[in-house]
Amino acid sequence: MGLFERYLTVWVGLGILAGVGLGLIVPGLFQAVASLEVAQVNLVVAVFIWVMIYPMMIQIDWNAIKDVGKKPQGLMLTLVVNWLIKPFTMAAMGVLFFQYVFAPWVDPQSASEYIAGMILLGVAPCTAMVFVWSQLVKGDASYTLVQVSVNDVIMIFAFAPIAAFLLGVTDVTVPWETLLLSTVLYVVLPLVAGLLTRRTWIAVSEQHLRDRVALLKPLSVLGLIATVVLLFGFQARTIVEQPLIIGMIAIPLILQTYGIFFIAWWGARLLRLPHSIAGPACLIGTSNFFELAVAVAISLFGLNSGAALATVVGVLVEVPVMLSLVALVNAWRPRPLASQ
Repeated sequence: MGLFERYLTVWVGLGILAGVGLGLIVPGLFQAVASLEVAQVNLVVAVFIWVMIYPMMIQIDWNAIKDVGKKPQGLMLTLVVNWLIKPFTMAAMGVLFFQYVFAPWVDPQSASEYIAGMILLGVAPCTAMVFVWSQLVKGDASYTLVQVSVNDVIMIFAFAPIAAFLLGVTDVTVPWETLLLSTVLYVVLPLVAGLLTRRTWIAVSEQHLRDRVALLKPLSVLGLIATVVLLFGFQARTIVEQPLIIGMIAIPLILQTYGIFFIAWWGARLLRLPHSIAGPACLIGTSNFFELAVAVAISLFGLNSGAALATVVGVLVEVPVMLSLVALVNAWRPRPLASQ
């Protein structure tokens, strides 16, 4: 591991502090950046996420993708977790905490909006950040690509019906422009760029490809840290002014994330998945497509609603929690037998 990867938790922690501090000191700068949106997708965040995942796309071996069908268990695991388990357990956690545990301190209207925001997070499986987590656990990049792509296709058809069912409404307005633009920005464009770059470099030699990829790897971490700075800078005022509510929302989100991870990990062990597939499969199910969840919460409930706040808290807790899960996956990696 390089310097960036070895101390990633430290860099992210510093990024969080820098984001909150800068957001309080120069809020106008972050407001200007936040206004650079197309279909509720922030273009600056999109660039940083693109920087994160482009080096990983170069590593995808397209010749290996055709073999995914020979070992479909990992794909089936992430689909079951993402679409048959996660949305419903997220709804259950929201109801448990905001209708019962935190009921004395939260009014019913706000509670229902917080639950709605959690549900929207639960119905939106992660897209871009999955490639970061996969690289950090030395996952199979080609298999991860297939898992993400299939989830994206299912999301187009399943997001609205499942969200409508769990929210108890019949008309969920899904911002299709946001969904489609996010997929193009976070998957299609870096995928095409990675494919073309790989073909160009591998035409020189395999060693040339490996050397160039090694040079680009720090960009992924820098893109992640820059994204963290922006996200926490956008919400700096909220973090400072509403710490108690943010803490209340964070508790069930964190418990849900760890719970889903262990369910997926148990499933991976039961299916005897190789570590390079099991790790990413479990992490895909635990992280969220927060851009879509935030956009839908705003369109349904309003910018200053409890639902929008809940989705933003999901953004705030995701990176630190996912890094802890990455550490668990790496700690549980099978160790080679010592030579006799």
